[in-house]
Amino acid sequence: MKHKIKKMRLVILGTGIITILICLQSNTTIPPGYKGKPYKDSVYNRGPQIIPGTIECAYYDMGGEGVAYHDFEPINKGSGELNKLPDHQRQHATAYQWDFRNDEAVDISYTKDFADYNHTDNYFTPPLNQLYIGWTEDNEWVNYTVNVIRPGKYKIVALYGNDANTINFSINNKPASVCKLPLATGSWHKWNKAEIGTITFAEAGIQLLTFHYNKGNNFASFDFIFMPE
Repeated sequence: MKHKIKKMRLVILGTGIITILICLQSNTTIPPGYKGKPYKDSVYNRGPQIIPGTIECAYYDMGGEGVAYHDFEPINKGSGELNKLPDHQRQHATAYQWDFRNDEAVDISYTKDFADYNHTDNYFTPPLNQLYIGWTEDNEWVNYTVNVIRPGKYKIVALYGNDANTINFSINNKPASVCKLPLATGSWHKWNKAEIGTITFAEAGIQLLTFHYNKGNNFASFDFIFMPE
């Protein structure tokens, strides 16, 4: 962990220096050797996603297999396969959603009129053209370089579909939270938004958040909501 001088104050009495006060502020950074970097493209260029706030699952880091993510199959089953079919290039979306990160292995798609909005039993209706990670398999993961504005304890609220699985988060490569999706929605394309657990960021600053997941879900986003003591 690095430190930097935040403030230096000289207290002077007459001609003598009585006290020198140096305050050190922790400056958390991502683990040494990490080669990933925050996602950006011609549309999204906001830098690290911010906590407190919403982490969009599809905006995982850049850096490729073994660095920014781990996915067992090299093809993107959404953008690189399913969404190449004309019927899945819906008129309410654009090529940006159809082709999103189509050359990477993480399986990404977007919410569609005939799959996600054509039924009345969503527990929560996701935003139109919501990007999400799908086709999940056991022991896959994605990394996010995040900017934690305020240290402390956070409630995590997930926008997800399908199974009531257990998922995990790490901070700077150290286990930080075990979360439980509260109910099975009954379909990959029936969505729920619900509190799933908590996580504590001990310090502010740029950090590495890793999301570990298993087979059986679509994941769209996570809200990290600060919990005052």
